[in-house]
Amino acid sequence: MKKNFVLSHPKIAYPRLIEATKGEIKKYLKRERNKALPEGADFWGFDCKFGQTEEESEVILVTQINEKISFAESKEWPSYYLEILAKPAKRTPRVVSETQDMDEDEA
Repeated sequence: MKKNFVLSHPKIAYPRLIEATKGEIKKYLKRERNKALPEGADFWGFDCKFGQTEEESEVILVTQINEKISFAESKEWPSYYLEILAKPAKRTPRVVSETQDMDEDEA
């Protein structure tokens, strides 16, 4: 998804437009996560960019999307650009150090 969300409408209030865009993004993420994974992948990862325009956009984490939209709302931006690209990913096993093992045994 590469989209410029316009936050102005003659009949819809600004806060409702913000909530509508959040809902659209949530629906898109759910739809992408429900797609079949390719062989060797554990989950869908997402590369995200956010900014006032495509040229000004910066890389963010998928968990920061709502926070950035709320920031745009607080600054009353007339529009914002959001890019979300799904990619298959594989989980890496956690490396547990020996000191953490000892701490857990003592607890």
